[in-house]
Order: sequence, then C-alpha cells, then structure tokens
Amino acid sequence: MQHRIARLFAGADAYDAYIVLAPENVRYFSGFTGEGMLLLTPQRATLVTDGRYSVQADLELARADKLAFSVRVTDAVHDHAALLALAVEEAGARRVGFEDDVWTVAQHARLAACLPEGAVLCGVGDAFTRMRMVKDEQELSCIARAARIADEAFAHILTFIRPGVTERAVALELDAFMQRQGASGSSFGTIVASGPNAAMPHAVPGERALRAGDVVTMDFGCVYEGYCSDMTRTIAIGAISPVLKDIYNLVLFAQLSVLAALAPGKTGRQMDAVARGIIADAGHAEHFGHGLGHGVGLQIHELPRLSQVQGDIVLAPGHVVTVEPGVYLPDAGGVRIEDLCVITTDGARTLSAAPKELIVL
Repeated sequence: MQHRIARLFAGADAYDAYIVLAPENVRYFSGFTGEGMLLLTPQRATLVTDGRYSVQADLELARADKLAFSVRVTDAVHDHAALLALAVEEAGARRVGFEDDVWTVAQHARLAACLPEGAVLCGVGDAFTRMRMVKDEQELSCIARAARIADEAFAHILTFIRPGVTERAVALELDAFMQRQGASGSSFGTIVASGPNAAMPHAVPGERALRAGDVVTMDFGCVYEGYCSDMTRTIAIGAISPVLKDIYNLVLFAQLSVLAALAPGKTGRQMDAVARGIIADAGHAEHFGHGLGHGVGLQIHELPRLSQVQGDIVLAPGHVVTVEPGVYLPDAGGVRIEDLCVITTDGARTLSAAPKELIVL
C-alpha cells in the first residue's frame, strides 16, 4: 500500500494530510476491510476504528518498509472525530483533504468542530476514485479471477435453465455457484429477466417462469478479494421471433465493433458513440437508453465511464471497463451483451470468456 500513498502525496498540489472515509478507499490505501476512518500523511497512516474491529485491524493493516501504520480504537462505535482530530494535531497538518463527494454534512461538522486551531478541511472531490482507475497487477489478477468465476457460473447455469424454472431460482443458483467457486459474494444484485421483462435493463428477478420463445438476459458478477466482475449474456429458450433474433445480431455486432476499437487515448464518449451509431443506424436509437459501460474495481461502478454524459476521461492502460450495449423493445423483450475488458498499451484485452453467439436451449 505504500506506493499508493506515495502517489497521493507526489503531486505539487498535495495536502498536508488526507482523511479517508469511503470503505473502498480505506481498503485501497490500507488493506483494512472493516469500518473505520484513515488519516494519511507522508510519514504515517493512522486508522481509527472501534473495538469490534481492533483485532481485525491488526491482522489486515499492510506493513510497509518506510511508512508506519497505527491503529487507534474509540470507546464508542462510530465516534471517530476526536481521535482523528488528535492525529491531525500530532501530524501538524493544516490543509486536510477529505472526500466531499462522500461525507455527510453532519460528519463534516462533527470533525470540523474537533480540529485543532489552524487546521482546515479541503474537499478533494473524486481524487481517490481517479487514482483507483489504473489497476496494478495485483488488482488485475483479482479482477481476472472474479471474471473467470462469472464465466464458470454462466457455463453452469446453462445446465440449470429449463422451461418452468423461475427468474428468481436462476438468480439464486448463479449467486450460490459463484460463492462455491470462491467468491465472497455477488458484486451487485443479480439480474435475470425473461420474456417481456428483458425489456427492462435493471429488472428484478421475480417468480415469472421461463417459457419457450423467451429471451433471458442474465447480468451478474462476483467479488473476489474485494474486486468485482460484471458480465451479461442473453440466451433463448427454444425458437425466438425473427425480430428478437435480429436484435441479438445487432447488439452483438455493436459490441464486437467497440471491442475492436477499444484502445488507450480514446475517450469513453467516443467508444459509446461507436455502439450508439450502429444501433441508431438500424433504427433503434430510442431503444438503447443507457451508457455503453463503466469502470470496475473495488466498486462495481467506478470511473471511467463509457457514456455520452460522463465520457470525457481518456482511456489509459490499466483501466478496467465494461462494454454492454443493449436494445430493449417494450412488451417483446431485450438483448444486452456485456464483457469486462482491461485497456492495454495497444488496445484492450477481454477478461470475459463466455461464448457470445446466440445460445438456444
């Protein structure tokens, strides 16, 4: 973790110290997975937590050659302000960065009231999230393993799906299988949407039974060592309508076109435009209502975004993103195909290996 903290303080505009609250950022800088807050200075990292996590903190905190990690335990659960303020005072920090896109007004007021005279809190926005965009080899290894587990889950679920099985049963089987393969859990609420429900990109699995003529869209992923995966596949239960088959081929062509174009130096907006243009040219512009993709890491939705709205970030080696175009026809169904990709020095490598040709069960 030392190299990450060193990067944080390497910039000319770095603050004297940073207070880290978001759990994924605390884990990124320290390795700690419980509840707590972290004070980072160039010389020392101090974790403030409560008695429920004191043993866990000692076990999990990373040890670095030149940077000391210390743990301070509060008497009251969730009351960290006083100990954090004391650590700020001992560090002699005056300009203290904090995640103003994460903190509540009450949290800010509580800590500001405890800070020593002369110390001020300075919002850093999404600076930590932007740091996390470029994954190191250890992070990429965890994400790749999470992606392999999702691939294995897809192969397994094809043996489970049959007419009469409910969406909810399919979702539960996917979740259970991924945990049996070593995942700590699902990276988001698994989506299984069949028939007309597949026209809803974020449908919630229900008691609808799969039936002949359905398309079934499954969007799922898992967490491995804290890192997420994300994949979507759409399959058919028996013969489907020519319209849905055409939609499937259109979405697959759009997705493959983006994968061929994905490379460093391009923006997320440009990548979104590749798929959106293909789908619009086929007459389905109004049926592709979400962004093309998003970053994945310690959170399932991270920067960078492949989107017309938030797609200004230039892709770089080490970014991990999803590519997930979709077309959704109300009352008929929908198709989405999604892969997880890592940007390389000369293009992109697809981490999702499950087949994408239309599978008919």
